Amino acid sequence: MEKNSTNNKISARKKGVVVSDKSDKTIVVAVESFKTHPKYLKKIKSTKKYKVHDEENKYKVGDVVEIVPTKPMSKDKYYKVA
Repeated sequence: MEKNSTNNKISARKKGVVVSDKSDKTIVVAVESFKTHPKYLKKIKSTKKYKVHDEENKYKVGDVVEIVPTKPMSKDKYYKVA
């Protein structure tokens, strides 16, 4: 059973681009994914933004980062930089 739980944690990692670093210890990361339309089977690009905890304020706009889920740190922050 532990093997499944580690696989879930690995699959929960996301890779995205930093789009904002104006907040203290917080960055906004845009993660792109492709979804298939159910009827027409066309690939659609979908972008979702996540607020991510950045303890040292070292990531800047344009950096590619990998994020992992963590316990809630505020109302919107549920991820931290891996």
